[in-house]
Amino acid sequence: MKIEQNTSEQNILAAARKVFVLKGFDGARMQEIADEAGINKALLHYYFRNKEKLFEAIFQPAFRKLFANINELVESDKPLLEKISLFIDNYIDVLSQNPDLPGFIAHEINRNPDRIYSLLFDGSFSPAKLIIQFSEEIAKGNIRPIAPQHLMVNLIAVCIFPFIARPMLSKIIFQGDQLMLDQFMQERKQEIKQFVIHAITK
Repeated sequence: MKIEQNTSEQNILAAARKVFVLKGFDGARMQEIADEAGINKALLHYYFRNKEKLFEAIFQPAFRKLFANINELVESDKPLLEKISLFIDNYIDVLSQNPDLPGFIAHEINRNPDRIYSLLFDGSFSPAKLIIQFSEEIAKGNIRPIAPQHLMVNLIAVCIFPFIARPMLSKIIFQGDQLMLDQFMQERKQEIKQFVIHAITK
């Protein structure tokens, strides 16, 4: 019975994720999710009382995994360049496991930024220590005088864009070859590291 219940929950989560990614939080309807999962709406409400609970069950674990690791990394005493390297590895790995997240976040952040912010950060993330570390490395002459805020935005942008543009990359550059596209995504780690570190070091 427990195996059957777990299977039903996984079917619901898979169906809901598909509907949420396609239509966004506001556009998704519980009836549509029930139809996609092949169950009735009453059973859907038995497992998840409302759309908010279902939304959190799907996206919160991935968001928390991504930003919990980043927060731990930022607060660590590791050297700055090592932090940048590990950030890239972590970011690419989590997005590779959840390739629909970037497009979904980009869509939702314009519709309800407070909801996405609460899921992403939950008040636990602060870049203060990283900004101080940047300033110290600049003062030592180890890196170029670049504003930390710009570097962080640039870093996130070069990591996230291939995932947002994945359908276009698949069709135009890789002609539908998903294995080559997946390999390309993993190769991005080293490419981004070399690009960023070369850009900021003297």
